[in-house]
Amino acid sequence: MENKVKDAGTAKLEVGGKTVSLPVYSGTHGPNVIDIRKLYAEVDHFTLDPGFTSTGSCESQITFIDGDEGILLHRGYPIEQLAEKSSYLELCYLLLNGELPTKDEYEAFGKDVRQHTLLHTQQDRFFDGFRRDSHPMAMLTGAVGAMAAFYPGAMGNEDPEERRRDSIRLVAKMPTIAARCMKYNLGQKFVDPQNRLSYSENFLNMCFSVSAEDYEVNPVLARAMDRFFMLHADHEQNASTSTVRLVASSGAHPFAAIAAGVASLWGPSHGGANEAALRQLREIGDISNVPDFVKKVKDKSSGVRLMGFGHRVYKNYDPRAKVMQKTAHEVLDALDLRDHPLLKVAMELERIALQDEYFVAKKLYPNVDFYSGIILEAMGFPTKMFTVLFAVARTVGWVAQMNEMLEDPSQKIGRPRQIYTGAAMRDYTAMTSR
Repeated sequence: MENKVKDAGTAKLEVGGKTVSLPVYSGTHGPNVIDIRKLYAEVDHFTLDPGFTSTGSCESQITFIDGDEGILLHRGYPIEQLAEKSSYLELCYLLLNGELPTKDEYEAFGKDVRQHTLLHTQQDRFFDGFRRDSHPMAMLTGAVGAMAAFYPGAMGNEDPEERRRDSIRLVAKMPTIAARCMKYNLGQKFVDPQNRLSYSENFLNMCFSVSAEDYEVNPVLARAMDRFFMLHADHEQNASTSTVRLVASSGAHPFAAIAAGVASLWGPSHGGANEAALRQLREIGDISNVPDFVKKVKDKSSGVRLMGFGHRVYKNYDPRAKVMQKTAHEVLDALDLRDHPLLKVAMELERIALQDEYFVAKKLYPNVDFYSGIILEAMGFPTKMFTVLFAVARTVGWVAQMNEMLEDPSQKIGRPRQIYTGAAMRDYTAMTSR
């Protein structure tokens, strides 16, 4: 990867009686960064940054977020424009290759993806080892990691063509695995991919069609699914993406690195947030209960938190949430669920939160999870499938970020430091003397 940072002066740090000059760099957007790579060598000190909230771990040309302004760019393109005018498969091409495809490039890319959607027949047998009521994220984590057994040639392969094929395989096969997780829970036959369908249509067909009757994919739902995938495709150096980069930095099999990303995403503070938001709307139950709920949220002693609002990065309205809100109305209209009680509760909760001084002061704006749970439930997905759908969408982001890291000559195996506060050095004593 070509280095594109620009010199922006130096920063001076005085520590331990020494003064060290540290390079300052600027990127295309965002704040400048102080390069501390030589800090330990020069002054014998590390930095401490729990959660890495003030530490840049890499240079990246894929995604940019301005949380204060509510901006999300993929390769420079605003997410709002992509969600309105593009498609998930086109976004996949953009994230993986850096530029939007021509018509011929897009058709060739789509053909490549379709050719790799099927799973090895032996891989289907993996599911027989799971309990029927297994959480689908448990199955997804295992099944994705197991793919490494079917493509051993991907291990440590520096051939660009092999890496391209592996990227296609992951994007193509993840929906197939995800749909099988859902079907296995339901006790239904697996449905194989259909090359005549689009990416999102194919996924819905694998999830909801059954052998006993014909299934027609609703175009509104297919478009909603496509938007959901687009809005979750990549989001800078979040927990799961950082996990993928860290695992891949050791030279691990790329499919194992993606499986690690799936495991990281499983956490309720990451990929499980839309489940929590939907559960909260159900608990509120009716629009008349919203004022009392808001009072509880303001009362710190109540222990009630407002789910679906606020974000680790965004301190403004999450741009993805605006698209998701519009999509929610389209889905509920298409399914004749305009009076859906959860949507009414969500709208009233949003209205109060955006006007109430308490929430405004804390910059608690609706995030992408606030509406996505309503959409997915209305489409017929079980709640425990929500994070799986997130993983399907995020796979292309993980792959793009992993490839970028592997191609960056400045990257090394990840090895964070620590400040040790345990027992001081001491001598071993025999058990009889303790």
